[in-house]
Amino acid sequence: MAQGGGFTQQMQQKDTKAPIKNEASNGLHNVRGTLSMARTSNPDSATSQFFINVADNAFLDPGRDAGYAVFAKVVKGMDVVDIIVNSQTTTKQGMQNVPIDPVLIKSAKRVD
Repeated sequence: MAQGGGFTQQMQQKDTKAPIKNEASNGLHNVRGTLSMARTSNPDSATSQFFINVADNAFLDPGRDAGYAVFAKVVKGMDVVDIIVNSQTTTKQGMQNVPIDPVLIKSAKRVD
């Protein structure tokens, strides 16, 4: 998976708003190309961080625990996501698997 939304390219933690309620039981599944809310072990702790599933991850669906809420999907550019997850990584400020070349999502939009 590729995770983002919590830190700047300089690895500074972003300010967030209050956590939201976990809505993982919305009928959507953590399959390749979907975006889900990242959270701590507290199911209702999601703020700004998200991840893109690059494989089917049924273990992240509700079941043994509360699951991770799917809220979107990549409709164009999954090849770019694959390049990102296959890029060289390092450990920065105690965080593992950080891309050596910072990644910035310049835009995302809702498609109905």
